[in-house]
Amino acid sequence: MGDLKDPRLMYLKAGLFLLAGCGSVAGILVEFPSVRLAALLAIALWSFCRLYYFAFYVIEHYIDPGYRFAGLGSFLLYLLRRKNTVN
Repeated sequence: MGDLKDPRLMYLKAGLFLLAGCGSVAGILVEFPSVRLAALLAIALWSFCRLYYFAFYVIEHYIDPGYRFAGLGSFLLYLLRRKNTVN
């Protein structure tokens, strides 16, 4: 399967991710209603979003402009290779 090229399908995919995320959070909070749990979920979500931004934007634009990531697996390999070259 190739990369998505149609912007409408990209927006649909983003919408499905949003729906899945909101549905998951709603399901957790229905099962375990708690303001504390809601806050912890919000913090976890925000933290993972910032990590994703770091992996795919900060590294590529500020730390190593020559590197292009293909996914989270690519990011992990990048970190492992950098760790081996730093020592």
